[in-house]
Amino acid sequence: MGTITESVHPLSALGTGRDLDGRISIITGAGQGIGRVFAEAFARAGAHVVAADRDSAAAEQTAEHLRGRGHEATAVTVDVAEEHDVDAMTADVLQRFGRIDVLVNNAAVFSTLAMKPFDEIDAAEWRSVLDVNLTGVFLCCRAVGRHMKQRSGGGSIINVSSSTVLSGRPNYLHYVASKAGVVGLTRALARELGTVGVTVNTLMPGSVDTGIPRDSVRPGQAEQIIAGQALPRRLQPVDIAGAAVFLASDAARAVTGQSIVVDGGMNFL
Repeated sequence: MGTITESVHPLSALGTGRDLDGRISIITGAGQGIGRVFAEAFARAGAHVVAADRDSAAAEQTAEHLRGRGHEATAVTVDVAEEHDVDAMTADVLQRFGRIDVLVNNAAVFSTLAMKPFDEIDAAEWRSVLDVNLTGVFLCCRAVGRHMKQRSGGGSIINVSSSTVLSGRPNYLHYVASKAGVVGLTRALARELGTVGVTVNTLMPGSVDTGIPRDSVRPGQAEQIIAGQALPRRLQPVDIAGAAVFLASDAARAVTGQSIVVDGGMNFL
């Protein structure tokens, strides 16, 4: 658990627009990495951020950081793979604020996964990854989507997938499969919630320098990734956060069921 820092591409690059003014926005996995940067980007855009994470201390640190900068933020503890946790989180937010305007399903298992051939992945590990990365997205969409559907007042759901779905990255079969499922879930849910004005989209980030250590990173791997991109620089979390703010804003009110690839031009749809 580290502190929030502005790296090579600072959050000031997103500007100071209030595109999300007053919107109650739940961001899962907000305790570290891209989720923390999502939280700050949404707060800068005027949202009240609900920083959700299964690490209570990390969620509170994110919220405290935002409040210290004059933003509105609340921390909640949730394990997205647990139905009771997700329903309790949703009920808590609704009790406090009366509505939920935006849901960003960012929580996922990745950095702790060891690279291994598909035939060395046991069933328990497979299920644990799918439980968080896909079932967790479903549970959050179901809980928050019910509220958005009942109030018929619009809203935005942003699911975070991965550009590994497009490249078919080897030795992460469970991760890639889970993120492919997120794309299908997004498209089907966009049809179901479109009638009440709720947009549902997927972000597909490429390789991002999150600052989270990973044992499976090989020497020279970052340079190899950069060489394959159309934009020859290391992607930062802020690069993904700008797209998320856009999808949550009124500027994207006619964008739904889409997969937005933010990978520096590594893959083209």
